[in-house]
Amino acid sequence: MKVIIVGAGEVGYQIADRLSREGHDIALIERSAEKVGPLATKLNALVVEGIGASAEVLEKVEIQDADLFMAVTDVDEVNLIACMLANEYGVPTIISRIRNIEYAGAEWAANAKKLGIDLLINPQTVVAEELVRVITYPAAASVAEFADGRIVFLGYRIGADNPLAGITLKELGDLCGMYRLVVAALSRQQETVVPHGQDTILRGDILYFLCRKEELPAINYLFGFGERRTKNIMILGGGWVGEGVAKELAQRKLRVKILDRNRDRCEHLAQHLDGVAVIHAEGTDIDTLQDEGIEDTDVFVAVTQEDEGNILCSLLAKRCGAKRAIALVSKPQYVSLAPSIGVDACISPRLSTASAILKYVRRGEVLSMAMVEECQAEVMELLVPAESNILGKPLKEIQVPRGAIIGAILRGEEVIIPDGENQLAAGDRAVVFTLPEAVVSVEEFFS
Repeated sequence: MKVIIVGAGEVGYQIADRLSREGHDIALIERSAEKVGPLATKLNALVVEGIGASAEVLEKVEIQDADLFMAVTDVDEVNLIACMLANEYGVPTIISRIRNIEYAGAEWAANAKKLGIDLLINPQTVVAEELVRVITYPAAASVAEFADGRIVFLGYRIGADNPLAGITLKELGDLCGMYRLVVAALSRQQETVVPHGQDTILRGDILYFLCRKEELPAINYLFGFGERRTKNIMILGGGWVGEGVAKELAQRKLRVKILDRNRDRCEHLAQHLDGVAVIHAEGTDIDTLQDEGIEDTDVFVAVTQEDEGNILCSLLAKRCGAKRAIALVSKPQYVSLAPSIGVDACISPRLSTASAILKYVRRGEVLSMAMVEECQAEVMELLVPAESNILGKPLKEIQVPRGAIIGAILRGEEVIIPDGENQLAAGDRAVVFTLPEAVVSVEEFFS
């Protein structure tokens, strides 16, 4: 597949690097002359200096041959114009990132279709949605929902007092009893493997698994994942992400407080958020945190524009009594660092945006997907085609690509957590966990 990417920021670079490693033909357009040389050295891609909204530049990268075009610069108007030009050249699939929330409404989605843009993606909206999911799954470090919410993929960090520390995955299966789950991976000290029955779960591991959503409370209780009801949430940062998260949680009848250091922003929040307490304060103001009941807070969420501040304030909130802390973190090195020093979960705008975009790149009919930062893995929900040669055979007899595992199957209204005897049928929705090196093989497997 020939892919043209306009903008080599965090999202553009992430996607270009990932797709070039998978063997796709990548052309990357970047306006900064200082970036072009280092990018050309790092990436197995054509890197061109220029503005993506220029027809001359687009012709340099042979846009007429492109299968997918995406504009992900930090200037909305450049992205939109570049996509309009791509449509004129007949590119089949076109994606634009937008930052202005005014472009995120239903009216603009309709306008985008008229302009030939297949997907308008707003990072703030995507991040807010992911934050709400993680907040509403107590104790989880990673969360994704599939099959209309009936199947969940979760990552839990194994603490020192967790009863799973020290047991093998075979023993875990024996303990499950009537409740079924599929362990997709273990992440340990920057290394992630698709495990086998004799692998042992160790303290500090992140255990990733898939299960039926309806059985999750019982599984959490059995395995000491600390299932507790979330009632009180405190949000630091009153920007659009914080406002969006607060509004959604308040609609779910949770008790929400939001802090911001900007008085004008607090006045805006007070006027637009019903049922949310708005507090004008700094996140490092311990007296205010204590006065506002930080010790009774179930989840503290830091979503300012400063990574370091989000991490610091999250740790401070936990020290003051918050049960759980979640931080918005953009820098990749911080995403892996923060959990090791006490932050319970990190949400990456870069990764959330890349997940939404990569769905359009994958071969086969990908219904939804999520990326897992700790191991750069993907979880994909794929439609099983009628002409596939893997139909009607027990899973233990077909060669699922190494580094991948089929974790769940939706057949009609039935959710199947499979073992080796289960078979795939045409029209099934299969949820597959795959490490980076197995992505291409999984695409071929389900094509």
